[in-house]
Amino acid sequence: MDLETVDKLLTTTRTVRRRLDLDKPIDLDIIAECLEIAVQAPTGSNEQGYHFVLVKDADKRAALAKLYRQAWNRYRVHAIPRAISRSVRLGPRLARMRPVGASASYLARHFHQVPLYIIPCVQGRVETESELMQASLYGSILPAAWSLMLALRARGLGAAWTTLHLMYANEVASLLDIPPNITQAALLAVAHYSGEDFRPAHRVPARERTHWDSW
Repeated sequence: MDLETVDKLLTTTRTVRRRLDLDKPIDLDIIAECLEIAVQAPTGSNEQGYHFVLVKDADKRAALAKLYRQAWNRYRVHAIPRAISRSVRLGPRLARMRPVGASASYLARHFHQVPLYIIPCVQGRVETESELMQASLYGSILPAAWSLMLALRARGLGAAWTTLHLMYANEVASLLDIPPNITQAALLAVAHYSGEDFRPAHRVPARERTHWDSW
């Protein structure tokens, strides 16, 4: 196994916003190939309750984008100031908050232009389950969603991982005929990306958050 290639893929797969190529068409055969790779990810009790809703219809994307912008505006007004306030205590991280906010705002403005949305879903409803079962339910779809992002990245496609649309999960379900026993876990806004490559992100080092034998 080529560890250099694997490590590069794992450390440079980013949520892509500003660098999404909104004009280049997507080969849906590649998407299908990536989905088959993604479902090799672990699932709780091997139940394989994953589903993926792909949205390429322009009218449905426009309707979804309208809901997304509403969610972004709510988040921007209430959550971002709190996040920035918390970041003041963390010094250098504050400087990185503002570009992230700007790129998220860019994505919201151009969301309807993204050529493909993928909504990873899982059978079951988390609100009716215990903490154990909630973890198992999300653990049966989020690994597949991340594997999907990795597979897309390896093939020259970028994805913006977002959950803002879940503020309007019921409206999204109605728009896309998602059954009531299905939980939406995320939304990947997918397109080719511009530029050559990505760099590893600034992160708090794992060694500073690693606890041996006790907290």
